[in-house]
Amino acid sequence: MNSVDFLLTNKDITYEIRTEIKRLGRPIPDLIISKTDVGKSRNYSRNFNSSVYDRFKWLCGCPKINKLFCFICLVMGGNQSAWTQEGCVGKGRHKATA
Repeated sequence: MNSVDFLLTNKDITYEIRTEIKRLGRPIPDLIISKTDVGKSRNYSRNFNSSVYDRFKWLCGCPKINKLFCFICLVMGGNQSAWTQEGCVGKGRHKATA
């Protein structure tokens, strides 16, 4: 029940279930995300580091689709954005970080 996949596929969740999901905590799997950026003199490679979960307490992950989501938005039914619909893999900004 406490997975991003469950939250994405079950939009009409009761308050009691939302409360239980919140109590169980956010899923923080070790994801396999990497990105290569092309610089002027060389290429730069970045890989997912699970310490990002410590810096951003609202962040959660889905190992099934290998993307990051806003846990608060998923549980509470936040605005419709990449953080609640398809997930993010890059350095996208979220209002919770502002």
